[in-house]
Amino acid sequence: MTDDTQARIQQLVESNDVLLFMKGSPLFPQCGFSSRAIAILNHLGVEFESVDVLQDQGIRQGIKAFSDWPTIPQLYVKGEFVGGSDIMMEMYESGELTQLMADKGVAAAA
Repeated sequence: MTDDTQARIQQLVESNDVLLFMKGSPLFPQCGFSSRAIAILNHLGVEFESVDVLQDQGIRQGIKAFSDWPTIPQLYVKGEFVGGSDIMMEMYESGELTQLMADKGVAAAA
């Protein structure tokens, strides 16, 4: 993986309050885990951006090294790695994810 890819990932993570690296798009998720992650973010009612790792092999491999997390999707909030869909689900069900969004001052979706 190149430093260039890492720099691109860093820039994406820093320039979006809530960013989901996923397979597919929010309208057409390409795996069940990505679909669940989108459903959770939609339930939270927060604005978020997504990156389709299937469109960019460099990012697909690079994000795993960037976060030291082996699977996709991956959620970042205000530059901080939160986790994959299982962690998102646990945090959502416990109310932690809602609290995290509030604590970080994440904007509600328009």
